[in-house]
Amino acid sequence: MVRRIDLKKASAARSNTIRDINRQIVLNYVRELAPISRADISRETALQRSTISLIVDELRVDGLIEEVSGESTGGRPPSLLSLRAADAVAIGIDLGTVKTVMATGDLVGRVLEQEEFPTDRDIKKTLRRVVQSAERLVATANGTIEGIGISLPGVVDPETGNSYVPHFDWRDAPLAETLTKATSLPVSIDNDANAAALAELWFGRPEIRKVRDFILVLVEEGVGTGIVFDGQVYRGEEGTAGEFGHMTIGTGAPVECAVGSRECWEAFASERAAIARYKKLSRSNGRQNSNFASIMDFALKGERNAKFALKETAHYLGIGIANLIQGLAPQAVIVGGPIARVWPLIVDDLKASVDASICRGFPSTPILDSTLGPQPTLMGALSLVLATKFASTPVA
Repeated sequence: MVRRIDLKKASAARSNTIRDINRQIVLNYVRELAPISRADISRETALQRSTISLIVDELRVDGLIEEVSGESTGGRPPSLLSLRAADAVAIGIDLGTVKTVMATGDLVGRVLEQEEFPTDRDIKKTLRRVVQSAERLVATANGTIEGIGISLPGVVDPETGNSYVPHFDWRDAPLAETLTKATSLPVSIDNDANAAALAELWFGRPEIRKVRDFILVLVEEGVGTGIVFDGQVYRGEEGTAGEFGHMTIGTGAPVECAVGSRECWEAFASERAAIARYKKLSRSNGRQNSNFASIMDFALKGERNAKFALKETAHYLGIGIANLIQGLAPQAVIVGGPIARVWPLIVDDLKASVDASICRGFPSTPILDSTLGPQPTLMGALSLVLATKFASTPVA
């Protein structure tokens, strides 16, 4: 593929550029195929054994990989390489509209310690709780934390740190500055759907890690999308790409979207939409205060109204996904968020809606559920730090 050079971002190749690229290649072979031997990496990469040994020694000193013993075939056990995952290296902060979840994670994306608290509309109060928790998590990690990642339910410009969270009407909250001042650690911030897409790219399904172009549809209080093109998250001008939750797909939705419309995709296909449908159907059964988690529980137990509310929501999810497929032609679409827990109940309705809404002649696009669990945005927050360990510097 021919790519035009962006002269504003391009930099001349340094003398150690090739060495840096080879280092990332070796590290990623260890990540993907561990436990793996130096000889196997040499064969896979066509790099000399001496070059592999130098890179491995450097990665060991940096605490990224370690040697482990392989199975013996009669003699001395072979020395193999694996990621060093004994320590916490990142803090992830999933700042949601209802609650904030914070956790430490190791190099392979495993959550080690986690805590949560209600998100306060007062940004000063929320910031105070975030700083307190961050200081606690840093202290328990004994100096191994290298950075903090934050996922936000709003528009974020990663270049400037400017952000807008419409649910709370927060504009340019000083999250990064406050946390860096308190912990002396670098802080990265991104939109929650973008962060979850990054997590899918690095820590999701093996078949998705091999895909270069996909869309993550995040279903929570609203509906967001994270777009991955050519193995990178596409953020657009000032981080505004992916706001498909506000595309018009109909009229008379069961709830308003975050900005007050009843025509937007998220007004038809969000958790709030499913809750509104269920409450309307269940006026006489005493379950008017049900939340989305309990509706999923009821549906999994076979309750008719709960199943109908989820299937109707899946129908509208499918309409929006069909628009994404027709407009962007991704190799795959992933549906993430708590709704992934009821995937077997909704997948047929969702795919039928996609098939009915899409124009004839379009290639079939795999639609998959996320394997990152009910909190892909927490994994996304951790990935904002962890992915930098494995990603190569992009070429302009």
